[in-house]
Order: sequence, then structure tokens, then C-alpha cells
Amino acid sequence: MKEDYYDILGISKSASAAEIKKAYRKKAIAYHPDKNPGDAEAEKKFKAAAEAYEVLGDEQKRSKYDNYGHDAFDGSQGFGGGGMNMDDIFSQFGDIFGSAFGGFGGGAQRRSKGTNLRVKVNLTLEDMVLGVEKKIKVKRKKQAPGVRYKTCTTCNGTGQIMRVTNTILGRMQSATTCNTCNGTGQTLSHRPSGADSYGMISYEETVSIKIPAGVEDGMQLKVSGKGNEAPGQGISGDLIVQITVKDHPRLKREGNNLHFDLYISLSEAALGTYKEIDTVGGSARIKLESGIQSGKILRLKGKGVPSLNHYGTGDMLVHINVWTPEQLTKEQKQFFESQAKHDNFKPNPKSSHKSFFDKVKDMFS
Repeated sequence: MKEDYYDILGISKSASAAEIKKAYRKKAIAYHPDKNPGDAEAEKKFKAAAEAYEVLGDEQKRSKYDNYGHDAFDGSQGFGGGGMNMDDIFSQFGDIFGSAFGGFGGGAQRRSKGTNLRVKVNLTLEDMVLGVEKKIKVKRKKQAPGVRYKTCTTCNGTGQIMRVTNTILGRMQSATTCNTCNGTGQTLSHRPSGADSYGMISYEETVSIKIPAGVEDGMQLKVSGKGNEAPGQGISGDLIVQITVKDHPRLKREGNNLHFDLYISLSEAALGTYKEIDTVGGSARIKLESGIQSGKILRLKGKGVPSLNHYGTGDMLVHINVWTPEQLTKEQKQFFESQAKHDNFKPNPKSSHKSFFDKVKDMFS
């Protein structure tokens, strides 16, 4: 069982943001690889602390974690730090260490991160329900062959300029991005032909994106390391995938449930029948009892959308619509006229015939 993030940092669930940051800094310094060279257990605890801080140090992620625990971050939504490496940690939380390790987490030299890329992926309803793997072409930037870098002499490779000012409260230290290397910690020593001012060139790469079942329209996924490369010894940015979903001609999604309008004739409603309807990835045969009323909702268990967090699968709700003929033949008109005063043709709702509001209530219960 995965260890609780609050326990990892040694804090209570009511801890303030400042207390969380202080606890993480304490753990990170204690298990920092510079203090524990070659210690695999210390490295494991260092990464665990970073993972805990990535979630608890963010107000929105912390709220999700408090409500759903580790299930809130199964990796499909781009949250959680289970896959973080040392470069990720130093890139995201390097300022936490302050002057404990030369001003930056990984030693004297900063490892910059490349910029993120964003793409849109169009999905069908079937893709959302079943999951899909998409291959898309992405234009990325990488270091040009033969490019060479050197440590920035202005910031000595830290990517930051430290300034100390005297105030009435004492000496205050602040850090600003180095304007010589733009925070990368390195400058070009050899720029190949065709490279930009950072020694980078553009190229096209086909990226495979695994989209889990249960995603929703507007959701964003993260593919780590598939953004632009960083100059010098930096790490690549990420690819942010925005999900857009095409409308289905017959099915409508609401949460994890699917809605389907089934139209039947008066005779089918009166006599009863069987109907074959399409579901996502298959079909289902349903029985309509004789005397079925327009507005009745049939529930097909487990024929909806899987929960993204593995909490089960929604249902498919079949809405019955009895179609009234818009035109009648002379014989049909005579038949209905002859039956107009018959008790069977007079509305006689029973307690089992739910109102519209009862049906709406049932849908959300």
C-alpha cells in the first residue's frame, strides 16, 4: 500500500502551506544525493518527499488528494510524482534548497528545462469509452548536431543572479533570472549552420499517446519529455495534450452514463416487442413489455463509460419515445375513433407510472 503523503513529510492534515514547504525542505536536505552519495534508500526517500510536496504543495492537487487519496492521481491526468526523476525534482523545486547546496538542488550548475508543447487530439465517443492509442506528428526543437555550450560566466551556470540589498529589516537576498543566458546557465561556444541563437533546430517526430478510457472533453494529459529540448545539459519539456470529443449521432454522455433515445410505434408499445440497439463497442437486445409508456427509462447496467479513477462503469439509459402517426389512413382513423371511448384508451396512470420529475430524480440517484 502506498504511503500517505502527510506521513512522508511528517505533518498533520491541517498543516499550513508554509509548514508543508518547511517540512519538505527539511526532508529534501536530509536525503539529498549530495549528502548521501550512492545511498539508494536515501534517494528513494528524497523522491518520495518530492512526490508528496508536488501534491500537497499545490492547493488544487491537495484538495483532490484529501478527497480521493492516491486514486486521484493515477497518472492519467498528469498529476502525481511517481514517475519523477532527479532532473524533474531539481527543475521544479530547486529553489526550495536555498543556499544549502550552492543555491540549487543538483550542485553548482542548474539544469534548465525545455518549453512545453501543446496539441489537440480529437476523439470519438468510442475512443472515450474504450481507450485508444493515437500517433501524432509533433514539431519539436532539439540541439543541432555539433553544437557546443560553455558555462555562463555571468551566473557561473546557476541561471540566476543573486542580489543583496540593505533594508530597515536587514539584509535581503533575492534571485533574478540571468539575462545573459536567459536562465539556462550556459551560452553557445559553437553555433552550427541553421541553428537558432540557442543552438536549436526544428524537426518532426511521431509521438504515441495512450489515452485511457473515461477521459472527458476539455481534459488535459501530459506526455513527459516530449516537448522541446533544452539547450546544453537541460531536460526536455513536456507535451500537453488537450482532449476534444466529437458529438455522437445517437448517444449523449452525462458523467459516466450514456443516454439513448429509442423511438417505437404505437403498435409496438401496445403489443410489446424486442429491439436490438447499438451500444459502444457492441449491441444489446432489450425487451419492451406490452403497454410500455412513452417517457419510460430502461437502464442497461455497465454499458456506459468507465470511470477514469477505476470506480466502476456507468450505465446506458434508454429513453422510450412512442411515436404518434402524423397522418392516418381512413381505416386507421375509423379504428381509433371506434376505440376512443374504450377504457383501455383512456389515460389511467398508476403509482408505478412515475412523473417526469421522478424519472429525473432516478437518473441522478
